[in-house]
Amino acid sequence: MKDLVIIGGGPAGMGAAVAAYEQGIRDILILERDELLGGILQQCIHNGFGLHRFGEELTGPEYAWKYEQLIQEYQIPVKYKTMVLSLSPDREITAANEEDGIFTIRARAVILAMGCRERPRGALNIPGERPAGIYSAGTAQKLVNRKGYMPGKTVVILGSGDIGLIMARRMTLEGAKVKAVCELMPYSGGLARNIKQCLDDFGIPLKLSHTVVQIHGRERLQGVTIARVDADRRPLPETREFIPCDTLLLSVGLIPENELSLQAGIRMDPVTGGAVVDQDRQTSIEGIFACGNVLHVHDLVDYVSLEAETAGRSAAAYIMESREHASDHGMLLPESRPSPGAENMPPAEISSRCRIRVLADGKIRYTVPQFITRREDCTLYFRVADRYRNVKINILDGDRLLHSVRRPKAVPGEMESILLKKELLGDFPEIRLELEESIT
Repeated sequence: MKDLVIIGGGPAGMGAAVAAYEQGIRDILILERDELLGGILQQCIHNGFGLHRFGEELTGPEYAWKYEQLIQEYQIPVKYKTMVLSLSPDREITAANEEDGIFTIRARAVILAMGCRERPRGALNIPGERPAGIYSAGTAQKLVNRKGYMPGKTVVILGSGDIGLIMARRMTLEGAKVKAVCELMPYSGGLARNIKQCLDDFGIPLKLSHTVVQIHGRERLQGVTIARVDADRRPLPETREFIPCDTLLLSVGLIPENELSLQAGIRMDPVTGGAVVDQDRQTSIEGIFACGNVLHVHDLVDYVSLEAETAGRSAAAYIMESREHASDHGMLLPESRPSPGAENMPPAEISSRCRIRVLADGKIRYTVPQFITRREDCTLYFRVADRYRNVKINILDGDRLLHSVRRPKAVPGEMESILLKKELLGDFPEIRLELEESIT
């Protein structure tokens, strides 16, 4: 029996472990499938991390080391090269590694911090053979930054997410020629600063409303055909253009790693691909929390850490309450129970002072958390569905305006937030986030 088991040792897992420890929890175990902590940060050797969380500009490994030092100082145990095979609703974890073989652990609380994975070529249905030279942008980043291998010399990148933009610059600095970055949407999915620093500063063209429609080559990639797409994202044949290249990098979206969440019966959000949670980041299974990119894909690791610390503190409070409950009732562990089955109920049966569902109007794609279960100040994080300027974000109870804020712009590639003060929370069943402005 463990008090707290954290699945994943990236920035989310480490941040949650440190926060739980600082709240008094000592019986903590991190399960990490890699051979070192830090997750994706270990291959992100560029700077730009840590400005919000630490007030200084760090590389990915430097940012990870900030938390690794605390993990070592607090002597929080980590099982490396450990793959978690299953998670049950009563928080029983089955895992495997070389040293222990297959083993099971039962925990008072579990924090899910498995991160996300890249969408592969198979999800895109691009016609052509299967030649060498096609990589996800993250795989190429690992090859260049950690293994010292160059994937190719002439490159086309499909997708303008942040990792694709960063790899355009990285490949250029290593001597490759990046012919173009093609983006299906009429706007980039990356941060504005990355477009400037990674493309504009190096003269790399960004082709918006373009996609790859044909892959050429049998043994090795010889080139790709790209085309402009119409408003329905259908390629326009008259705009086809062949670009010779030996490497195609795919930066076409990230998918939260939620196989374990589904296995445990956790209720999922169809938009984020992650769990439905309350302000404590507790899921629909009591005692199981989620944070970081397994919950929803973040644009800044600083926000991952802040969310992880929320989950860690919340899990610590839950563990302490469960100990008291077990002591009062002569039990080793309180019975775990899922939230009420009705789809409009909150993610955990917390004997709460309120029970408010948070809805989005469509222009706002999603919010996290999706439920508020206590009358406390709560920050709502959200992403918009298009590019907007002169934004007014309204929080409504039916037709009644509770709060509003103005922003000069909102774009899909940047997560937004709004603070909801506890004084605004009443006895209503739901609130709605609504966006007002004109599309650019």
